[in-house]
Amino acid sequence: MKKGGEPAPKARLLRAAAALLAESNGEPVSTRQITEAARVTAPTLYHHFGDKEGLFDAVVAEGFSEYLEAERSIPTSGQPVEDLRRHWDNHVRFGLDHAHLYTVMFGNIRPERRPTMVASAEAFLEEVLARAAAASRLVVSPHEAARSMLAANIGVTLMLIAEPAAKRNLELSAMTREAVISAVATDSESDPVTDTEGTPSVVVAAIALNAALQVSHPDQLSSSELKLFLEWLQRISSRSGS
Repeated sequence: MKKGGEPAPKARLLRAAAALLAESNGEPVSTRQITEAARVTAPTLYHHFGDKEGLFDAVVAEGFSEYLEAERSIPTSGQPVEDLRRHWDNHVRFGLDHAHLYTVMFGNIRPERRPTMVASAEAFLEEVLARAAAASRLVVSPHEAARSMLAANIGVTLMLIAEPAAKRNLELSAMTREAVISAVATDSESDPVTDTEGTPSVVVAAIALNAALQVSHPDQLSSSELKLFLEWLQRISSRSGS
């Protein structure tokens, strides 16, 4: 940051590009628009980012870096399902606090093209869900649960961003969060393997064992034996949706 509290040119370019992209409604954003909004010259943009597309890529990359840093900073509570709620709420809070940036990150989706960084966000959530699976709290696989939760989380956040701030109903987020969590997990602490609201106990046990073996790699099994065993567990786990 420059003296006097004004952001440096690179930071102003990133901020201006994110705001213009979010407000463009799909229309092209010109280099001139960006440089005027950032109060810099075109050569300054080229110096820092190479070209306009390089700047746009940097905007998205910085946004995801900040988002994942915030997600990873959330401490575990020792209660896997409660951790899911914390990550959901943090996602919504990040979106509302960085509305322009968030719409660039998660709102500019093209048909049949899944952004790599969205996949990275999903992979992190899958790590969190793997802990829930290992504790016998999931009734679907971590991968399936991660896709469902992230899709719903993004949809709710974009809807809240689109509403006037004074009229935002955060209960929408809480209601959707609980509906999604109840579809992929059980909050029961009495007997998580059998108390799963209709999900066969063998499926929950297989999901839990699968998650544990993915990270433990026991010495008692060879790599080929472990691979075959995991395939069997995956087949059992996938029956949760049948």
